[in-house]
Amino acid sequence: MSNFKKNVLVAAVLSLSAFAANAADQGKGKVTFTGSIIEAPCSITSEAADQVVELGQISTASLANMGSSEPRSFSVGLEKCNVATMKNVSITFDGTPDGVDAEMLKLIGLADGAGIVITDEAGATIKRGTASVSKTLDQGSNSLKFSAYLKGTSAEEGSVVPGEFSSVANFTLAYN
Repeated sequence: MSNFKKNVLVAAVLSLSAFAANAADQGKGKVTFTGSIIEAPCSITSEAADQVVELGQISTASLANMGSSEPRSFSVGLEKCNVATMKNVSITFDGTPDGVDAEMLKLIGLADGAGIVITDEAGATIKRGTASVSKTLDQGSNSLKFSAYLKGTSAEEGSVVPGEFSSVANFTLAYN
C-alpha cells in the first residue's frame, strides 16, 4: 500500500474516532422517578400532588378592612377510582396557621396582615385543619375543585404590609 493511501486511511480512522468521542458526550441527564403506594380507592394524579396556585399581585387597598382578593381556582385530581367499598371522600388542608385567624394559612415572606382562605366548589370556607364536606366519588376519574384567596386579618388602617409571600397547604384525603 502506498504512503498516500496509508496516510488517508490513518486520517480517516482518526477523524472517525474524533467524531465518536464527540458523539459520546452530546448531552446527558438523569430521570428520577418518585411516588408512593397508598391504601386508598383512588390514585392522586401526579399534577395534583405538588402544585402552585398563583394568587397574583394584590393591592393593599383590596385587603384593607378585612377585604379579600379574587379567588383563584385549583383542583385535586383523582384517577382509577374503585368505588366498590368506599364511595365518598373529604379533604383536609393544613399548614402554618395565621397568627390572627388560625382558620387561615399564614403568609411566609415580607407581606403581612392577610392570610389564605381555601373554599370548596360551592364557595364554602374549608377551615385550616378541618375536613371538608364529603363528596360522592364517581367510578374512574374525579376532580375535587377548590379556590383560594387572600383575606385581610385586621380592620385597622395600615395593617396590611406589602411584599412577596408564599404559603404551603398540605392536604390529606379521607375516604368512607
